[in-house]
Amino acid sequence: MHVVAEGNYVFFGAQEEMSTSNGGAIANLGFVIGESCAAVIDTGATRAEGEGLRAALRALTDRPVCAVINTHMHPDHVYGNSAFAGDQPEFVGHAHLQAAMMARRETYARSLERDLGAAAEGSTLIAPTRTVAPAEPYLLDLGGRRLLVRAWPTAHTDNDVTVFDERSGTLWAGDLLFAERIPALDGSVKGWLAALDGIEKSAPARIVPGHGPIVDWRLSLAAERRYLAVLAQDTRAAIRSHRSMMEAMDQVAAGERGRWLLFDEYHRRNVAAAYAELEWED
Repeated sequence: MHVVAEGNYVFFGAQEEMSTSNGGAIANLGFVIGESCAAVIDTGATRAEGEGLRAALRALTDRPVCAVINTHMHPDHVYGNSAFAGDQPEFVGHAHLQAAMMARRETYARSLERDLGAAAEGSTLIAPTRTVAPAEPYLLDLGGRRLLVRAWPTAHTDNDVTVFDERSGTLWAGDLLFAERIPALDGSVKGWLAALDGIEKSAPARIVPGHGPIVDWRLSLAAERRYLAVLAQDTRAAIRSHRSMMEAMDQVAAGERGRWLLFDEYHRRNVAAAYAELEWED
């Protein structure tokens, strides 16, 4: 675990696709410790990864885990929840999180078994017990430390939340911010750009991204904004020129290749998602 600010601890995932070699540990996970209790922020791709995170927390404190916060529904962030069930925390997530989990649970289960094999055993989804809507942020008091959980309109997904530690000025952005690894669009490119504007205006002291290292967050945010803006701009141009989605997937934002890890694994999917969103905009 890495201490990124007083009371804030992060495990940095591998900048890779999920595989048996990395055990699915590709997302940034962690926890925040207050004077009364602790909150876990994302739990990993498997129960085993969640158990490792819990062991790291227990090595630092015996304070109870009062909340497990999932920043969104993607499997590399949520399947470790069951490791914390015995702590009887609140499971906190976006108002749309449970529906998103249920809609993809069979697909995710098959993918985990395919990609991780035996490492995925015992990994189950746990739905939120407390939900947060975009108009109603949730303030979680850990004792001498408050976390502001904010739900966003559709951006990276339709169920993104961020977590802001008021005491240290640390923002846990989930996958609203990727550092070095290409962003993965599973929601709205327009909404994501709007969310980045909101994050920038909040001016935190530091940001923990959902993937990648903690560097100057302004640089990471600017790089992500550039990519998403070019993705939207070029996709609109392709639509206006009556190019097919397949043609657009080969041409849109081609200049971004070489700037991102896992570009070839995700970029074409991003173009397809942007095309489907922007094809019918006014």
